Amino acid sequence: MRQIKHCLFAFALLTGTAAFGQVAEFTVHGGASRLSNTDMGSAAEGTSGYSLDSGFRIGFRITLNNWRYLGHEFGYGYNRSHLLLGGVDQGGMAIHQGFYDLLAYGTPEGSRIRPFVAGGVHFNNYTPPGASAGYGQGSTKFGINYGAGVKARVANNFEVRLDYRQYANGKPFGIPGNSGWTKMNEISVGFGLVL
Repeated sequence: MRQIKHCLFAFALLTGTAAFGQVAEFTVHGGASRLSNTDMGSAAEGTSGYSLDSGFRIGFRITLNNWRYLGHEFGYGYNRSHLLLGGVDQGGMAIHQGFYDLLAYGTPEGSRIRPFVAGGVHFNNYTPPGASAGYGQGSTKFGINYGAGVKARVANNFEVRLDYRQYANGKPFGIPGNSGWTKMNEISVGFGLVL
């Protein structure tokens, strides 16, 4: 009896999704991660400061298009940067990112070409050389993001997309003289599966 209830519940969820036209998209993406306002301050007054360098980005997005012109998107991005001290490379640095965005489309669900604007929240975990985010190391900052893009269906169940996003959050590490916002600009291309 319990298994029947579980099956009926799953069936109701699946048919309800189909009745309201909800579509899920699973996308992988890659591209450039351009950082601005990256001066992180200096450890002692009068010494050269720390800064971050631009790099690349890879990640994934899951999008749920619940309405004709609106959708929800969340995902993960791995950004590779370099930590600089006085302009000298101190080693590769990871920036792990989780995000949520509300998408507003310019064309209705089912259109082959769908331009959109996005806005939402994110967190960035800045993990310096030799540290590991898995052990709670690094500096986590929360912020806002916004941007635009376009999705194009290339087959019934496949799409390509171009994205531009700007992620803004407080500067990491708590180094003296380290105030203001760091901005990360994402320019990426993605390939996805549409269900």
